[in-house]
Order: sequence, then structure tokens, then C-alpha cells
Amino acid sequence: MDYSIFISPCLGLFVGLLMGLTGAGGGILSVPLLVFILHLPVAEAAPISLSAIALSAGVGALLGLRNKILRYKAAAFMAMFGLILSPIGLWASQRIPNAPLLILFSCTLFYVSIRLYRQAYKEIHGIPDFEGKPPPPCLLDSSRGKLAWNIPCARALMFSGGLAGLLSGLLGVGGGFVIVPALKRYTDLPINSIVATSLGVLAIIAGGGTLFSAMSGNLDLVIAAPFALGALLGLLIGRGFGKNLSGPRLQQIFSVLTFVVAISLILKGVNSL
Repeated sequence: MDYSIFISPCLGLFVGLLMGLTGAGGGILSVPLLVFILHLPVAEAAPISLSAIALSAGVGALLGLRNKILRYKAAAFMAMFGLILSPIGLWASQRIPNAPLLILFSCTLFYVSIRLYRQAYKEIHGIPDFEGKPPPPCLLDSSRGKLAWNIPCARALMFSGGLAGLLSGLLGVGGGFVIVPALKRYTDLPINSIVATSLGVLAIIAGGGTLFSAMSGNLDLVIAAPFALGALLGLLIGRGFGKNLSGPRLQQIFSVLTFVVAISLILKGVNSL
């Protein structure tokens, strides 16, 4: 008997809880969980992960739009380039052997875990990000309440959105670990607007990747549907507890967990060579 239909919503629930408690970056553990517990190759786990990210990020983006903190023009601009490169990543993931993909994914997790830990450390000790750097190219025009667009701003957002889309298709990650730091570095938006805008980008890119995978026959709906619904339920539960439990200390714990998963993935990838 195939128990994956019962296991996948539980995995999704766990991923959703992580997303609700730690932010959209919690979804980056979707693929490792599917690889280790359901024994899926990265190429099969990636579209399933994208379906959960698309659904969960879409709900978060709609809430941000309702609260008028989502910069929808910036989100649409970044997502446009992400959608162009996401199918290329999906195409490549179907042709690259599983072992190199595992190693590449583990390197991504190492990067994310170290960045999250440093970010939490800075927050705990009150160290500002990008201290001494020049003003960002994308500045908020307070008189209009909109971003003032220029060529350096467009170039920075275009590159960030494209990179997020490529990694999204290749590894099944949402790309929030690219989008959020980019918006922090290249804009002066408040953090709540950055998170909402990032969710908008992720919802479009992951949604496009999910649709492309379904059309090409690479999405296992039997696993993807309960996984995505479980992730959405977990996200809503996590957001309910997030005010009391979330914070930089929890981010540090999550970063350590991500680092351990990265070690496990690279060992699995090396053993598969």
C-alpha cells in the first residue's frame, strides 16, 4: 500500500508551521523532507514543493494586498523575469542527475542557514544591515507612497527576480532567500512591505512553475495536492502562534536545523555519485 498520500499532508503541515513561524524561508525544507521521507529525487520533489509555496505564498500575498503593504508593481516586475527563467530551471532539473542536484541543494541550504544565523545575530545585538553602504537605488517617494523607478533600481530587481525564478525551477525553492535580502539591500521599504512583496513574487513564480510542471507531466498531483493543503493549514496555524513564538532566537534555531539538513543532503549526494 502506498502511504505517501497519508504522509504528504503531515509533511506539508510541518513545512507550513515552519513558514508561519519563521517566514516564507521555512519552505526551503520542503524538498529535503520529500527526499528523505518519501524518497523522491530532487526533480520530482521540486514541483511538489513549488505547489505548496504557490498556495501558501498566494494567501500571504493576498493578505498583504488587502493591508496595502504589497508593492504589486515591484512584485510583478520581479516575477516577470522569474517566470522567464523558471521553466529553464525546471527543464535543467529533469536532465541533471540526482546526486549533483542534491549537492547543489545542500550548498544552497548552507548559504541560507549561515545568512539566517547572521541576520538573527545582528537583530539580537542591534547591528544594522548594510551599515555604511550608499543609499539604495529604489527609494520610496513619501509624497506619492510609491517607489521611484530608475535604471539601477530596475536592473537590481530584474536580476534578483530572474535568479529567484531560476533556482525555483531548478531546486523547487521559493526564492525568498534571494528576494527578501535583495529588497532589503536595494529598497528602503519597511520590513512588513518587503515580506508581503516577496510573497507576491514567490506566489507568481511558484505558481507558474507548478503550472508548467503540470502541463509537462512532471507534477505528481496525488502527493502535491495534500502536501500543499497541509502546508496552507500549517501556515495559518503558525501565523497564529507566530506573535508569541517567532523572533531572532527561533530564526537561529531554524538556521541550525537547516545547516544539519544541508550536511545530510551533501552526504546523501556524495554517496550517490
